[in-house]
Amino acid sequence: MDFGIALPTAADSWKLAKRAEELGFSHAWFYDTQMLSADCFVAMGAAAVNTQRIRLGTGVLVPSNRIAPVAANALATLNSLAPGRIDFGVGTGFTARRAMGFGAIKIKDMETYIHQVYGLLGGKTVDFEMEGQSRKIRFLNPELDLFNTSDPIALHLSAFGPRTRALTARLKAGWIDFVGNVENGIKEVQAMRGDWQKAGHALGDLKATAFALGCVLQDGEPADSDRAMAQAGPRAAVMLHRAADEAIMNLKATQAVLSNRPEIDGYVALARTYEPKDAPYLENHRGHLMFVKPAEKKFVTADLIRATSFTATEGEIKQRIEALRGAGYTQFTIQLVPGQEAALADWARIAKAFT
Repeated sequence: MDFGIALPTAADSWKLAKRAEELGFSHAWFYDTQMLSADCFVAMGAAAVNTQRIRLGTGVLVPSNRIAPVAANALATLNSLAPGRIDFGVGTGFTARRAMGFGAIKIKDMETYIHQVYGLLGGKTVDFEMEGQSRKIRFLNPELDLFNTSDPIALHLSAFGPRTRALTARLKAGWIDFVGNVENGIKEVQAMRGDWQKAGHALGDLKATAFALGCVLQDGEPADSDRAMAQAGPRAAVMLHRAADEAIMNLKATQAVLSNRPEIDGYVALARTYEPKDAPYLENHRGHLMFVKPAEKKFVTADLIRATSFTATEGEIKQRIEALRGAGYTQFTIQLVPGQEAALADWARIAKAFT
């Protein structure tokens, strides 16, 4: 089983990617959330020239935020700096779009986008629409070798629902799942494996990655300790943010939200007071996947942290990851948060047990 890291992108994220490589991690994924973190392609470029082995991926890019020729160009440029080590993670958009008050893009639009990007990377002429007009575009002078379209760039889809899972299988892409607990994670990978087989693929070819936040607890340490709140609390807070979006802005749910929990109801009531009234999402998503805001901390309970993250003792976490591996996941990626980089050593110790 491979182990990766995912991180809110910073200008110096290359340092953490380099350290992860030294500790034996196979992948580093960079968030592409423009209103919350630094530019992923700039950070990946710095990581590319400071590492030798670790794979570098967008975790994940949202098509509406970067037009296809720009994304294809950026990926090909990175591929020159780290040939054959680039992963293109893409999704319909949760954090990056909800931080601007928008819901997910249409799946068919994402599929068109993927075909455009890979068409360009493959040297093809593709149809591209902009400003209501359709034009044919292609890379015009690849012979100058200013970027690299020769080495393969692996595709990974962040896919939760049946239609995006079917698209993942149809494209024979890698699959990224955000896992809060083992039971749901197993159900999701079983569904993905079913779609994969329906598409006529061998199960051994499925690359299934579980993204998760968590904290490796010391014996007797509560799940809402200061350390656990910092490392895993942001994952629990995401469930609060998601529920508030869907209750206040009527955005369509992209994944099941925990229901019948007082923490959810309490936070939604708080979020209804956020200013400005016509843009509550601005305060709602502040700190998203990075820190727990003081006002929301009382809703991020120990029980909610345990229910939504890999927060447990080292032995318990190993058992959970083993269950994911047995169900079909091929990579476990721990999502780190700013200021908690020291946690990487805890997860490296766990990763060694699976290599």
